Amino acid sequence: MGMTIAITGKGGCGKTTVSALMVRLLVERGEGPVLAVDADPNLNLNAALGIAVPGTVGDVREEVLDRQATLPGGMTKTQFLEYRTAEALAEAMGFDLLAMGRPEGPGCYCYANNILRACVDRLASGYRYVVIDCEAGLEHISRRTTRNPDVLLALTDPSMRGLETAFRVFDLVNDLGTRAHRTYLVMTMVPPSGVPEALGNAIRERGISLAAAIPTDEEVRRRDAAGEPLVTVPEDSPAFQAVKRLLSEVVLREESAARPSKT
Repeated sequence: MGMTIAITGKGGCGKTTVSALMVRLLVERGEGPVLAVDADPNLNLNAALGIAVPGTVGDVREEVLDRQATLPGGMTKTQFLEYRTAEALAEAMGFDLLAMGRPEGPGCYCYANNILRACVDRLASGYRYVVIDCEAGLEHISRRTTRNPDVLLALTDPSMRGLETAFRVFDLVNDLGTRAHRTYLVMTMVPPSGVPEALGNAIRERGISLAAAIPTDEEVRRRDAAGEPLVTVPEDSPAFQAVKRLLSEVVLREESAARPSKT
């Protein structure tokens, strides 16, 4: 089983940017294969990665519910779901992308969801790294719909509202017993003057360490506004360099320490 890195926080805090840059960095490090999972119904990660998606897991769920009486001969519902989930996978150089798609509509989805969750878990088990761009908010944690991550990054923008959302991530992980091996606080879009004093004080009062401060980056902002892939930012991009340090010095720290040294 590979390492799962989940990235969460309130809407607009930079989850998709961090997710896309982490996928790029893992591929550049030769850490593939990497599976990127877009768990946000708004489907932004594919644009940030510069690839198209042939379908979503949500589409597969709706299709199997609509076609229960007309599934291909000789195929069980589980086999059909596995086959269609594999077809929804977008393949790229060094990584694949699976988009979860729209949430459930009216009707009973329990059976299909249980099968799909098992299908996605089996698919993910074939990858060395899984990077999940979570939906905004906290429902995916409270409902435990996110795969148990090895690393959970709680992102906040430089606002008290964003920070309070990140604090609730830590609270929910503790209260619900979510099996996140390591949870880190990361602040994005940090201004040139640094982390605002009030936010820094609030973080210290909670007894939580800030794992990384990712600076505001005009090149990332420009590409995002123009709808260009975020993974194409130059290597000297301040945001890219900060995510690179976050990945190597925090996210992969324990795994790197466990590897035998080269002589």
